[in-house]
Amino acid sequence: MRFFDNIGKLLIFCGIILVFLGIIIIFFEKIPYFGKLPGDIYIKRKNFVFYFPVVTSLILSLIITIIINLLIRRK
Repeated sequence: MRFFDNIGKLLIFCGIILVFLGIIIIFFEKIPYFGKLPGDIYIKRKNFVFYFPVVTSLILSLIITIIINLLIRRK
């Protein structure tokens, strides 16, 4: 029965992550400068728009890495 306990904990953890991501998506536009940082690539032509948030992706990756490392080291 230990197997089902682990699956239950995993499902709860995934649910918490989904709720957190949902909240971020809802308030995404209200975060200042998010996605509009210098270094983000934005090309707009007549019938074409290309957007690649390079710097925003790097900063998010750094923040997520720091959070995960802090959570792992507490154990």
